[in-house]
Amino acid sequence: MWPFWRKPVGARRYLFGPVPSRRLGRSLGVDLTPLKTCTLNCVYCQLGHTPKTTMERRDYVPIADVLRELKEWKRSKGIADVITLAGSGEPTLHLHFGQVLKFVREELCLPSVLLTNGTLLHLDDVCRQAVLADVVKVTLSAWDEDSFAALHRPHSSVSFRQLMDGAMKFRAVFGGTFWVEVFLVEGINTSEEALRAIRDCLVPLHPDKIHLNTAVRPAAENGVAAVGEGMLRHALGVMGPLAEITASVPREPSGDGKTLSEVELFGLIERHPCSVEDLASVFGLAHSRVIEELEPLLRQQRIIPVERNGIVYYALPVLEK
Repeated sequence: MWPFWRKPVGARRYLFGPVPSRRLGRSLGVDLTPLKTCTLNCVYCQLGHTPKTTMERRDYVPIADVLRELKEWKRSKGIADVITLAGSGEPTLHLHFGQVLKFVREELCLPSVLLTNGTLLHLDDVCRQAVLADVVKVTLSAWDEDSFAALHRPHSSVSFRQLMDGAMKFRAVFGGTFWVEVFLVEGINTSEEALRAIRDCLVPLHPDKIHLNTAVRPAAENGVAAVGEGMLRHALGVMGPLAEITASVPREPSGDGKTLSEVELFGLIERHPCSVEDLASVFGLAHSRVIEELEPLLRQQRIIPVERNGIVYYALPVLEK
């Protein structure tokens, strides 16, 4: 197997996108950890396996450099509807992720979104920083320790009970918009009993929305497949009126017509496997132009094509286990 390539040197080492989102609009991503720095090793992760799960919180990237990129993005008259902490790993592993949320609110005057697996919300410091976000989305796809282990293959010190306790603790103090993502994996959490058990876990969290997702993009495990539309609609009925399906989000051209650079192209693909249509949408370019830009990266084997459900996605080479 080919190893993961290092991030390209150049502009925007920590920012990527904006990525079009039906719910968030144009979302500019902020990446605060090296690739696959996470507390979990989820079977469905679109970025591949986590070589070694971790619970170590530290300054994985210099926050001063991240804020400088955001300032430069603002000066360049960058356009986005929200700023989202997401990317290569679990953002709350960074000791000072809250500084980015604070900066976005005070200096950029844009809504901020925190996408987290929720495994660190039980920590007081993480909870204090996370409340600075306008929107927080937590993943909750299991209902007990066995299902949690099967789906997420967590660090040895992470438990489902801890995840639930942290989510409850955070929800009690968070006044913003709180979303929960339920990621459905065929054969693990798609039975009637499993869906009802997950729903029962969500009730005390009082989410504003429940997002149902599945493995549309290539997953860490080859055997992980997307559930069908029928199953998604069935789950929608089980989860109730707060639920909505987020899988297979249609994208529309951004219309910005921005110039495409290899740094931006590679920076997006390494965090978010993309089809030609995805990339054309993000950068507002013709499909033929995107294909031209992909060709040298394919020849150098810095990216590889992976087919899923009849669609070809471009991703980083798989990291050998």
